[in-house]
Amino acid sequence: MSGNPERFSRLLIDLQDVWAGYEADTVLEQVTFKLYEGDFVGLIGPNGGGKTTLIKVILGLVEPSRGQVKVMGLPAKEGRRFIGYVPQIQLDDKAFPISVWDVVSMGRLKSGFGNLKLSKTDKQAIAIALEQTGMEDFANRSINELSGGQRQRVYISRALATEPKILLLDEPTASVDPHATTQIYDLFSKLNQDISILLISHDMTAISTYVKTIGCINHRLVYHNEKALTPEMLAIGYECPIDLIAHGIPHRVLAEHDQEVGHVH
Repeated sequence: MSGNPERFSRLLIDLQDVWAGYEADTVLEQVTFKLYEGDFVGLIGPNGGGKTTLIKVILGLVEPSRGQVKVMGLPAKEGRRFIGYVPQIQLDDKAFPISVWDVVSMGRLKSGFGNLKLSKTDKQAIAIALEQTGMEDFANRSINELSGGQRQRVYISRALATEPKILLLDEPTASVDPHATTQIYDLFSKLNQDISILLISHDMTAISTYVKTIGCINHRLVYHNEKALTPEMLAIGYECPIDLIAHGIPHRVLAEHDQEVGHVH
């Protein structure tokens, strides 16, 4: 692995030559990836490129047809208890009056809903999660009264209530305005001081300023543990002509392309 040849931090997620998909449809091919303690990785790629499938594989919801997946040294289905997951789509029922506190408390529910009573430890974890995202003053408000950015902070709080070692984020700012997006990425940077983060997105411009390293996924994953995207990575990831992105520059520019480009093998 280039970019950081000496790694002394703990290995948290380990995918080795993973192939996965649905029935006869292979979505991920030869995916090898490692997430270490302290990492903040942004993986970008086009719609249909396997971003969601990768998340499901890491969470143990999709079993690879080939390869191995470990989370905290455990099989994915066991190790996922160490992951706080923020999904892309949140379905809200405007007629359902659920409070911010109740939404975040869902992160403390035991498997199978066998015990819905919150312990003192549960309540403390919920309060800390709300404080981490700056939503403690909204605990008794209905989530449907909040802005898009505030709601997303609530969903992040729900993930934090699980006291995770890893945050797994799927398009976390897809439905919020630019100002709220900046605030949320600032929050992620702060959380990354204690929690490792894997962020999946199609928005290269937004994530490139904040993440520590970037990769591309389009059925296959290209990742070198660096904050740089080479033309080869973008050719695989986006199959269209895109300007080279330099290290650490917050403003990225994509070349315009008016015609479709054939598949890159």
